[in-house]
Amino acid sequence: MKKPLLVLSLAVLAACSTTSPDVIQKGDAQRLSQVQDATVLSVRPVVVEGNQSGVGAVAGGVAGGVAGSTVGGHREGAVVGVLGAVAGAVVGNAVERFGTREQAVEILIQLRNGERRAIVQAKGNENLVAGDPVVLVTTGGKTRVTRAPAVVQAAPRS
Repeated sequence: MKKPLLVLSLAVLAACSTTSPDVIQKGDAQRLSQVQDATVLSVRPVVVEGNQSGVGAVAGGVAGGVAGSTVGGHREGAVVGVLGAVAGAVVGNAVERFGTREQAVEILIQLRNGERRAIVQAKGNENLVAGDPVVLVTTGGKTRVTRAPAVVQAAPRS
């Protein structure tokens, strides 16, 4: 009975991945990033579809098969075990898909050169609105949008 729980736990942990702009991947730390100035044109809520890696289906299938095989005698247990495995796989797949969905935003921006771009990222701590100055930070092929820091004029040296 411990093995299905281990597989199910791994499925849950795999579902905890995020694309939040507030979470930086370990491999992206201490890397030089490209930064571009832009202005937000619009922001709309979207949903990033969840993963279907198969881990949820396997975990559900194992759990359903084990649970079903304990029902009745030898013959009934085998039949119910197979039905439990199929039902568990379907449920496990759905749990994985819905459990890994993310609330996100699609941000339409305009670069300083007039080009327009759209970026989808998980909803972070910043609430961007049209007209906000932002920076696009690109590291390792991934881009995130964050509010531009205020520009402070340096005092003249005497």
